[in-house]
Amino acid sequence: MVVVVFHRILPGSRFSQITRLLSTKAASISGSKVEVLGREYTGDHMTNVTSHLLSHIGRDLHLQPYHPLRHVAQRVTQHMYCQYVSPRGNPLFSVHSQLHPVVTTHQNFDSLLIPKDHISRKKSDNFYINETHLLRAHTSAHQSELIKMGFDNFLVIGDVYRRDSIDASHYPVFHQLEGVRLCTLKELYGTHQNMDAYHLFENGERTEHHQGVHTAEAARRMEVELKGCLLGLATSLFGRDTEVRWVDAYFPFTHPSWELEVQINGEWVELLGCGIMEQEILANAGVQDKIGWAFGLGLERWAMKLYGIPDIRLFWSTDSGFLSQFRFDDSATPASYKPVSKYNPCINDISFWLPKDQKYESADFYDLVRSVGGSLVEQVSLVDSFTSPKKQLTSHCYRIVYRHMERVLTQEEVNEVHRRIEQKAASTLQVSIR
Repeated sequence: MVVVVFHRILPGSRFSQITRLLSTKAASISGSKVEVLGREYTGDHMTNVTSHLLSHIGRDLHLQPYHPLRHVAQRVTQHMYCQYVSPRGNPLFSVHSQLHPVVTTHQNFDSLLIPKDHISRKKSDNFYINETHLLRAHTSAHQSELIKMGFDNFLVIGDVYRRDSIDASHYPVFHQLEGVRLCTLKELYGTHQNMDAYHLFENGERTEHHQGVHTAEAARRMEVELKGCLLGLATSLFGRDTEVRWVDAYFPFTHPSWELEVQINGEWVELLGCGIMEQEILANAGVQDKIGWAFGLGLERWAMKLYGIPDIRLFWSTDSGFLSQFRFDDSATPASYKPVSKYNPCINDISFWLPKDQKYESADFYDLVRSVGGSLVEQVSLVDSFTSPKKQLTSHCYRIVYRHMERVLTQEEVNEVHRRIEQKAASTLQVSIR
């Protein structure tokens, strides 16, 4: 059973602070047992979560008072509240911001029509608890269950988990905001004397820009409403003079699909993805008489562009020099991040031969580096790869950039961390250090 919690945003609330203090006990791994927020799971051959990753669960940055991610979430929520109001004057959209982060593979993939052989299911891309459960890779994993519960207009906000490269804009834990709206025939067309002339569905052919099950007019109206809502959202946050454009995209769960890009400092930046929901998703959730649209955005990306925050690790900082810059009650208050300090990095390389008879994934090494080096690691990049004809082995050389966010690191400190990375890589990944 999924418990849906509606979180009312209250300035000065202490709930999130308490959650953060308890976060070190929110999730743990011991032997084959993985515990996450009071639920215990048994690991198996697919388990690849680490203690370092699990330590982030329960921090709920999007709920912490005055946190920049919470400010962005509040602004998006307020925009949706103002855009869609019931006849009684109440917001149509409900907010679900504390759903459990562990979902089933059915929720994360199958319910969204993601093919069995799709690359996004790979172990190298996700954090699996076991063969049937994983830490959600997107907030879309909760779409079907909420629709089945009767919600037609809702936002889902929460932390999501993906195995990715290590640099200033990527982190294995980040935060998404998902929006879903379902419309009946009356909601889409209004009330007319001859409603028989209006339809949501038809038996047409699926094309590059049309599902085939929706009438052209119904799809057009949904597209106009969706794009109008999101354009208003983007310009309300980034300014009415912001240059924007729509780009055709592909997502397994929407068709047609688009990405919204804005121009910031002369560079086009993708802000969100959206589209008309695949009707099969609604049918599988028991909805036969409605058509829907959905969008999803990354809170970190919006906050980094909105406030000029240069490094994604800063969102996890407890340094008052960072957090105090966003201590205001009105989330629409303009703010620009001012660096507390910029300490010089320490750069060490690590080279090793890959195991000859075992499968090796760079993502496993990235997780290992994060696990050992934690937030000291700013970036990891593969700088050289070659195969020795004589040894019949492949060598990788990775460059690791170490930088503390709050003080100067000594080379001795870095060398110690680097040594532990080498030792763990050799023992767990079966590589041979060169």
